[in-house]
Amino acid sequence: MLRDTFDEDAELYDRARPAYPAPLVEALAAAARLGPGRRLLEVGPGTGQLTVPLARYGCSVTAVELGPSLAAVASRNLGPYPAAEVVVAPFETWAAPPEPYDAMVVATAFHWLDPAVRLDRAADALRDGGLLALVTTHHVASETTRSDDAFFADAQRCYERWDPATPPGLRLRASAPVATDTAELAASERFGPVSVARWTREITYSADAYIDVLMTYSGHRALEPVAREGLLSDLRGLIDGRYGGHITKTYLHELITARKEPGFPGKSTVSTG
Repeated sequence: MLRDTFDEDAELYDRARPAYPAPLVEALAAAARLGPGRRLLEVGPGTGQLTVPLARYGCSVTAVELGPSLAAVASRNLGPYPAAEVVVAPFETWAAPPEPYDAMVVATAFHWLDPAVRLDRAADALRDGGLLALVTTHHVASETTRSDDAFFADAQRCYERWDPATPPGLRLRASAPVATDTAELAASERFGPVSVARWTREITYSADAYIDVLMTYSGHRALEPVAREGLLSDLRGLIDGRYGGHITKTYLHELITARKEPGFPGKSTVSTG
């Protein structure tokens, strides 16, 4: 399965994947009222990009990670926080403890969970009124500069050359029309109203750093070796040659939250941060 590819190089994943922006972490911690005595469940923590800053609030953390190599690095990163533990298991079959959690978070991993059971499993793990928080990440057009948009357009020709599954003429969208579909959560009888907060940020990468982050994406890892090496070589040449050795990538992060309120009809609201 594609989601298994993340475990192939956990050290690279830990080094290359960026942490989440501080305002998102703070908003999540406030919504979940994190602190000593609170119980937090995280599903799909990777190597702890979100787990570590949440553990700093002093709450008890259980992180359920499918990949044993990712889990080992996450455990190392969580070493300073004795109230945090990492469990190696697929969430769909993991045996949750009898005591429910105050909050559950899934960061950039909800789409990998089985849609037939993911919301019911989440509700089962939470106490009544407990918070479910989903974090999504999108690559969007820059709001301040067009240079990264030009790179994306140029890079698409590299993808079209090496990956036949690439849609022709693909271009970045502005952040305004990009939104995660919250219909599944809003329609659930086990969760209440859905709220969405959004943040954008820019990260500048060298050619080496950009190639590293691409190699943490399942689609790139799943390419045939010849195609993957050809694609990465072309992208490196593009960055070093046409873009002076650095490119900027704009990310849109969404924090989607709902509370376990059985029988409460879901409604969506959106705010921008």
